[in-house]
Amino acid sequence: MYVFYLGTCVKHNFVPGNAEVVAEQKELDDLVHALGENRLLLRKSCMEGTRTTILQEIEDEIKNINAPNVIWIRGLPGVGKSALAASIVNRLVDQKHHVIPFRFDRTQSRVTTNALWRTVACDLARLFPSLRQHLAQGVQGYNSSDIDRLFKLLIEVPLSTLVDAIPREELPVILIDVLDECGGLRHAASEEEDFQGLLYTLKRWTQVDHLKRFKLVTTSRPEDCISQTFPKSISVHIAIPSGSDVKLGDSASQDIHAFLKSCLENMGMKNKLIKKALDFLVPRAAGIFIWATTAANFLKLDPEGRYAMLEKGDGKGLKGLYPLYSTIARASFGHDLEEEEIGAVASVIGAMIFAKKPLDDNVLIPLPQVKIPDSDVSRLGLIRKGLASVIDSGPILHFHHRSFEDFLLSKFFLQELLEFSTVQDRGLHERQLAMLCLKTLVSSKLHFNMCNLESSIIEC
Repeated sequence: MYVFYLGTCVKHNFVPGNAEVVAEQKELDDLVHALGENRLLLRKSCMEGTRTTILQEIEDEIKNINAPNVIWIRGLPGVGKSALAASIVNRLVDQKHHVIPFRFDRTQSRVTTNALWRTVACDLARLFPSLRQHLAQGVQGYNSSDIDRLFKLLIEVPLSTLVDAIPREELPVILIDVLDECGGLRHAASEEEDFQGLLYTLKRWTQVDHLKRFKLVTTSRPEDCISQTFPKSISVHIAIPSGSDVKLGDSASQDIHAFLKSCLENMGMKNKLIKKALDFLVPRAAGIFIWATTAANFLKLDPEGRYAMLEKGDGKGLKGLYPLYSTIARASFGHDLEEEEIGAVASVIGAMIFAKKPLDDNVLIPLPQVKIPDSDVSRLGLIRKGLASVIDSGPILHFHHRSFEDFLLSKFFLQELLEFSTVQDRGLHERQLAMLCLKTLVSSKLHFNMCNLESSIIEC
């Protein structure tokens, strides 16, 4: 017999009891489909053997049922908040704890507060069959953009049925990574409204009695609005040290040392130079892992030669992410670019910032000055090579870390790399992207049945 559901054709050999299993799976699949799960994978976890002290502190707070239920992990850009979040999830899963993770990303316009709570509801449906009827009723009763009502129907009400049925230590942990990236760049009123909706629903975790039994772990920058949502009186604050708070020999400094030592050894750098490089690099990283990661990526191409470039500069001037990013850009592009090449770099980087989604070569090549006239060659190779330390150089370009995007939009960037100032011209890049959309709409490549399907009806 064949069973059809969610567009899938599956053959089942029915045995006693199997019909109930299939029916239950279909019920779950239909519910997940109705909820509309929308999830991004978490970032890479911490390197083995690092961050052990702070990871244990976070784990202890999660398991302490007498402590506040909200745990806010805060720190400056690049200190490793997302890596800690991924490591915490891995540790809890290894210990057979239920964890529901979610990650915001300001370049992903579809990852909203609405998507967060729908995805959490999907995982709740998978973990607890008893909640499925409540969730099915909730998703039917929600037909607007009212985040408050969505949260009440899909999260607050269903979870009220769990608190007396399941021991507290077995309740799922909700983890939200980089919650400050909800709402993207927040240039538009709708994006700011979405972020405010997130803060309101998160506040409910500290106000509703039965929600207080569920641990909520969040990571973000230390923004005032988040601090007001989670004051210390009702939440646990775990600050990741950086800058002047990091001293040589403490755990944060030792973790950076271990990370860089492993990287330099894997590059094949000579042992004598490794010790010298660590003495130079570790203090300048000041506990900021993305500084160490970016420096390591920069050194990969020519470890000894590029280390000499870093060392020649003012050592104190390399402290902080922006001076490092500026040094890398200068070392990569120098002063040898022609005007057309500068325009191509600015067009591509500006599109990456303001398109709100990762872009592939098919989108980037038609941008002004990217394609070399009268040739099939583009200048994307120049950009990939020059910025290999800070962007993923695969078929889809995106920045390794939000802090590089912040650098590109900063006054520091204009002071250091004035020739690339058009990177910050939002209007220019949005017009260029709009023109690409219009050109696509009138392109001969866009036509009926462009996939050459034999029929619009697919038979099993």
